[in-house]
Amino acid sequence: MKKELTELNNEELLKKHKELKNGKIINAAIVGFTIGIFCYSALNNGFGLFTFFPLLIAYLIIKNSKNDKILMAEVEKELRTRGLE
Repeated sequence: MKKELTELNNEELLKKHKELKNGKIINAAIVGFTIGIFCYSALNNGFGLFTFFPLLIAYLIIKNSKNDKILMAEVEKELRTRGLE
């Protein structure tokens, strides 16, 4: 991944940084939404098999966001070395 980041020009690197920030916000909104669905379903219908599907979706999003955190750190490091941040 480092070679890919070093090969990007300044505009592409800034665009990648912006995309990662937007993805982080969207992931947080989806996780909040799925937790809200879980709470609503648990209060109205009690606990059942289908009540836990939103939590499974939230778990998968959180698990995938760990890779985005690593990539975000690498992009920010590259931005600092180029003096763009």
